[in-house]
Amino acid sequence: MKTLIYIGNKQGVKKEANLSSIDVLGNLLAETGYSVYSASSKRSIVIRLLDMLWVCIKYSRKADYVLIDVYSTLNFYYAFLVSQLCRALRLNYIPILHGGNLPDRLKRSPKLSKAIFKNAYTNVAPSVYVKSNFEILGIKNVICIPNTIEVNNYAFKEKVFDTVKLLWVRSFSRIYNPVLAVEVLNGLKKKNIDSELCMVGPEGDGSLSEVKKHADKLGVKVDFKGKLTKEEWVKLSEHYNIFINTTNFDNMPVSVIEAMALGLPVISTNVGGLPFLIEHKKNGFLVPPNSADEFIRSIVEVIDSEEKTNQIAKEARYYVEQFDWGIVKKRWIKLLK
Repeated sequence: MKTLIYIGNKQGVKKEANLSSIDVLGNLLAETGYSVYSASSKRSIVIRLLDMLWVCIKYSRKADYVLIDVYSTLNFYYAFLVSQLCRALRLNYIPILHGGNLPDRLKRSPKLSKAIFKNAYTNVAPSVYVKSNFEILGIKNVICIPNTIEVNNYAFKEKVFDTVKLLWVRSFSRIYNPVLAVEVLNGLKKKNIDSELCMVGPEGDGSLSEVKKHADKLGVKVDFKGKLTKEEWVKLSEHYNIFINTTNFDNMPVSVIEAMALGLPVISTNVGGLPFLIEHKKNGFLVPPNSADEFIRSIVEVIDSEEKTNQIAKEARYYVEQFDWGIVKKRWIKLLK
């Protein structure tokens, strides 16, 4: 098997954070038989960057490819510096394109983007949404390999809709608009619809405290669970019957794929890569962003049509089975051969 260097923000950077791509995909590739050297879990921004660069230098003679997680924020600059080091070391590097706002980064940083992406061995987009946006902006060397789950770890269960039990799973960051979930609960309460909301995820940018204050202001009770392990939130999901995704920007969120696998009907904002994942009223529900009223309208439709909703949930499970690692790993093996 080949030897890989994987560069990204490992969980150790912030222990309370959710697992990132490098934590999940890196481990899966290692289990498949690849030798994987990864960086970085350092907390300091400067030391993390130096660690990333040092790992590339240290294993440059062994490595066949360097995988680089690329996001639109600070990580973008890590990716730029690592990619240019790879060019100097004559290493084949493969950017993995994360984040629904990454196409906007191409527009804002065209020179850096060109240096990273046009000189890559290839670029991997987890969704057709990002792939098509990159191609429109002149980056043609892009292939699509979706985010992955191990489907057997997600037991499908039909839901009963005698009450509304909402589940929200994400980090508390403004781009994911967690305040909207509280607004949805408040709107349901005003309509005298028996409902509850559980929000799972770590603090991201200070939004958790804002959401708690907003819930207190509105006088609605929200069950905040904080960060849970994958196993813990999957077990928790058995007690809920609707998954809501309130984000303003997104690519192909794994939490949504997982909810679809579990049999939770998904109601999501129609942004970024979500319409490439969810077909409205076939395997989920899409609503305009930042609209509590539209979420509530779809929730009412869900609970009023239990049989139809469970059929939509079955379609969702069938659809996301294509993201199982047993299938997705074949694409990685083909790429890395």
